[in-house]
Amino acid sequence: MKYIKDYREGDRIFDIYLCKHKQAAVTKNGKPYENVILQDKTGTLDAKIWDPNSAGIDDFDSLNYIEVYGEVNSFQGALQVNVKRVRLCREGEYDPADYLPVSSKSIDGMYAEVKEIIGSIENSCLKRLLEMLFVEDQAFVKAFCQSSAAKTVHHGFVGGLLEHTLSVAKLCDYYCKTYPLLKRDLLLSAALCHDIGKTRELSLFPENDYTDDGQLLGHIVIGAEMVGEKIRDIPGFPKVLAGELKHCILAHHGEFEYGSPKKPALMEAAALNFADNTDAKMQTFTEILQNTTEQGWLGYNRLFESNLRMTRME
Repeated sequence: MKYIKDYREGDRIFDIYLCKHKQAAVTKNGKPYENVILQDKTGTLDAKIWDPNSAGIDDFDSLNYIEVYGEVNSFQGALQVNVKRVRLCREGEYDPADYLPVSSKSIDGMYAEVKEIIGSIENSCLKRLLEMLFVEDQAFVKAFCQSSAAKTVHHGFVGGLLEHTLSVAKLCDYYCKTYPLLKRDLLLSAALCHDIGKTRELSLFPENDYTDDGQLLGHIVIGAEMVGEKIRDIPGFPKVLAGELKHCILAHHGEFEYGSPKKPALMEAAALNFADNTDAKMQTFTEILQNTTEQGWLGYNRLFESNLRMTRME
């Protein structure tokens, strides 16, 4: 098969892909069409079916495997497929392993690094908490290593949550060396725990969609609750330390408009917010640049609130 990452503007597409998402829409002129997101293990590709009732368009839905025929063009700096025909595929015509996006880094290797960080924590209560979560709770460990860090924005692949968490923890470790007033045990524990709620906020692939708790509570509140659940099973865990750790989790998005129930009130909470934002933005930029064939200016991006450009070194 030809992987999504290998397509270029002007290519024809005729292969089997996972329909990650399908949604009916209407043009400004009132004409119905379908928004479709195609997926394989290398990424996703936006597609449009401009005439859903035309001959050769099979009835299919999200999470179906479909054979797609169409043309690849460019729209606002991103590739898009103009779909001509679709055929619903039968089990046995495809290998599901080809359709799940996976981190380019070793999941086992990253998990080993997480355990190394836990081993470096000196505070006995924080270390016990991390061991209970990231070592002893096998159901959580499996979900943590397989989950994405987001539905669409950044690290939206198997192992994405693990990769993002490790990157944030490494940035926080650097901060501790540069700013000695930071309490390393607290900050690194918060870094490892800051997004654990995403294991319950998002379902695993291929769905990778919001759960009921994800919609109702969100990963920040869920994560603080998960930490609280474990802390209650640790005799003598200091109340103040528990509050500081949960505050870091609750404040890690930094602003109310970004979903934080609290703004950072501790130096460690501010550092965690900066590290989380840095890794999310750099990964998002990386994915934008990797998924475009355009040179120079790429168009306006809502997340960055700016017209982005590919760097040109002359």
